[in-house]
Amino acid sequence: MKLHTDPASALNTVTAYGDGYIEVNQVRFSHAVAFGPEGTVAEWPVQAAAEITTSLLQQAAGLSETRRDPLDFLDEPEGGSPAHGIGPEVLIVGTGGRQRLLSQEVLRPLLMAGIGVEVMDTQAAARTYNILMAEGRRVIVALLPTQGDLPA
Repeated sequence: MKLHTDPASALNTVTAYGDGYIEVNQVRFSHAVAFGPEGTVAEWPVQAAAEITTSLLQQAAGLSETRRDPLDFLDEPEGGSPAHGIGPEVLIVGTGGRQRLLSQEVLRPLLMAGIGVEVMDTQAAARTYNILMAEGRRVIVALLPTQGDLPA
C-alpha cells in the first residue's frame, strides 16, 4: 500500500509497505527497521516477532541497557528532567502481517522506564507512527516486513 505524505517534510515517514518490504522516505527496505522522526533508519536484527527480546526493544528505542537506580531522581537538581524524558514517549512495534503480542516480561523494563509500548500489525504500526510523528510526539517505530501473512 502506498501512503501519501507531505513532500516538504524532513522527518522520517513511512511512505509505503507491502509483502516483504517497508518504504521510508521512498527508500525500500526488505528487512526489519527501527527509527524515529529524525536520524537514521537502522536495520533491526529481528526476523520474526517470536525473536523480540527486551534488549532488542531497548535497542530500537535507543536506550542503553545500563540499569538506573529508581531513586536516582532524588539526587537530580530540582526542576531537572526525569529519566524517562530522554527516551521516546512511545515505542510502536509492528509484528508483520498479524499482531503478535509480547510478554509482560519483555515489556516490563521499558514500561518501568516510562516508555509506552504498543504492539500491532505492521500496517497499523506504520499508520500510527506517521500520525504520532506528524503531531510532534517523541515516537520510535520498529517494523517487521509482512511475509505474505496478511489477513484476508
